[in-house]
Amino acid sequence: MMRIDGGCHCGEVRYQADVDPQAVSICHCSDCQRLTGTAYRVSVLAARDDVTITRGEPKRYTKAGDNGKPRHQLFCPNCGSPMFTTGEGEDALEWGIRWGSIDQRAELSPRSQKWCRSAASFVYGIETLPGTAKD
Repeated sequence: MMRIDGGCHCGEVRYQADVDPQAVSICHCSDCQRLTGTAYRVSVLAARDDVTITRGEPKRYTKAGDNGKPRHQLFCPNCGSPMFTTGEGEDALEWGIRWGSIDQRAELSPRSQKWCRSAASFVYGIETLPGTAKD
């Protein structure tokens, strides 16, 4: 297990959690693409009891997933930064923590991918694009 902390872009919502560094994944589903405004979402799973909100209160948006089950998206009510996802009933016992909100994200590399059939065509080959260190 690894202790992490993190928060939203503006700092209104902060949290701490214990996570398994092996439980980091990339999701290419169309919901994650729309929710992030980009090609995919990276999350790390944590038991609900291992996540503590230390400042502020996230706002919640709920939408049914492809399986018909509700998925709650939790985000900062001020800046809109996505922070968590969870479900209902048994699915509420596990939270997905959004990788970009984690202060120690450089130490958490994805170990798997899902919904690859929805992946944007350019994500497999992005390493060949020219880049700059700062722009």
